[in-house]
Amino acid sequence: MGKLLIMAWRNVWRNWRRTVIAVIAIALGLAFMLVFDGMLGGMNEALYGNTVKLQGGHVQVHAPGFREKANRLPLLPLVDPHAAVEAALAQPEVLAVVQRIETGGMVSSREGTMAVVITGIEPEKEAPVSLVAENVVQGRYLQGNDEDVLLIGEALAERLEVTVGDRVTLVGRATHQQMRRRTMTIVGIYDLGIAELEKRMVYISLLEAQTLFDLRDQATEVAVHLERVGQEPPVVEALQAALPGYEVDAWDTLDPSTKQMMELEAQLMSLFGLIILLIAGVGILNLMLMAVFERTREIGVLAAMGMKRWETMALFLLEGVLIGLLGALAGSLLGGAIGVYFGRVGLDFMAMYGGVDVGEFGELIGLMGDRIYFRIGIDVLVERAMTVAIIAALASLYPAWQASKREPAEALHYV
Repeated sequence: MGKLLIMAWRNVWRNWRRTVIAVIAIALGLAFMLVFDGMLGGMNEALYGNTVKLQGGHVQVHAPGFREKANRLPLLPLVDPHAAVEAALAQPEVLAVVQRIETGGMVSSREGTMAVVITGIEPEKEAPVSLVAENVVQGRYLQGNDEDVLLIGEALAERLEVTVGDRVTLVGRATHQQMRRRTMTIVGIYDLGIAELEKRMVYISLLEAQTLFDLRDQATEVAVHLERVGQEPPVVEALQAALPGYEVDAWDTLDPSTKQMMELEAQLMSLFGLIILLIAGVGILNLMLMAVFERTREIGVLAAMGMKRWETMALFLLEGVLIGLLGALAGSLLGGAIGVYFGRVGLDFMAMYGGVDVGEFGELIGLMGDRIYFRIGIDVLVERAMTVAIIAALASLYPAWQASKREPAEALHYV
C-alpha cells in the first residue's frame, strides 16, 4: 500500500495544472460553506441569544399548572422562589438567576390605550443579561427600590405620545383575574429596533409588582441565564430533580415555533452544503475519468507487469482521495481564516441593507443587532473537511473501477 500511495502522489502532480484547478475548485466550495456556516452560526447566536434574553432566560421555573395556561400569563406564585434560586445557582453553567412577576395588562394616556405584558424584574440582577438594559435611549434603567415608575419601549411611547417624566395609567391583571390600577411615571425608554416588541413590553421593579399585585415576597417565575444556547438539557434535568414540585422548562419548550425555525435552518444548511459538495464531486469524477482515458496504455503496461486489478483500482482511488484531501485542507485553512477574522471584527450586517425596507424580517434583523460575529466550531470544520474527502473517494470509485477492468492486451493497443 505504501508503494501505491507514493505512485498516487506522483500521478496527482503529473498534470499539475489540472490538479491545481481541481484543488482550487474544491477549496473554494468548502471555504464558501465554512464562511456560510460561520455567518449562520453568528446570526443564530445573536438571534436566539437575544430572543432568550427577551423571553426571560434559557430555563424558567414556574408553579404547577403554568404550562397549560402559559399563553394567558397566569399569576401562579412559587411557594418558595428562594429555593429555586439556590438550586439554579448550584449549576456550573449558570450566569445569572432572577425572580420575575409577569402578567397581562394595559397602559393608557390621553392619546390612547395599549395592551401590554407587564414584567416585574430585579433590575440589578437582570442588567448584566438584559437586552433592554443595553438599549435604554432616554432616561434610565430601573432600580431595585423604584416605586410608581415604569420603563417602556420607544414605539409605545410614540403611540401614546409620552416621554420620560410623563404620567400614564397602568392596569394589570392580578391573581383570580382581579384588575389593579396605578398611575406611574415613565422613568426610561428603551429602543430595540423592533416596534412590535416595544409596543407590548413594559417593565417595573419586582418590589413594585409584588405590592401592586399583592404578592408579598413572592415571584411567579425564576429565570435562569446560561452561558450559551444549547446548554439547557442538563440544567433542566438537574433542576427537575432538585425541585420536584415545580415545572422546569427550557426556552424552546415554551416557544416551540423558534425551535422549529432553528431545525428548519439546519436542514436547509445541510441541503445547501450537500449541493456544493456534489458539485465538487462531479469535478473530481470528471478529472479522474480523463486521467483513466489518458493513461489507458500505462494501465496496460502496469497490468502486464503484474499489477492486480484491485491494485489498479486502489491506485486511482488514492489519487482521487489525495486531491480531495488537498482541497479539504486548503478550503479549511481559507474558510477558517475568514471565519476567525470576522469572528473578531464582525460583519456590518446592517450596512448590507443600506436603508432598504426589510418588511416582515425587521424583527429578526433587530434581534441580531448591527454586527454579526462569525462562529465556526472545530467540530463543524472537521466534519465539513471529512465530508469533502469522503465525497472525493466516492467520486473516484467509478473511474477507478473503469481502470481496473481494462484488459492488458486491449489497453496496450489503445490509441
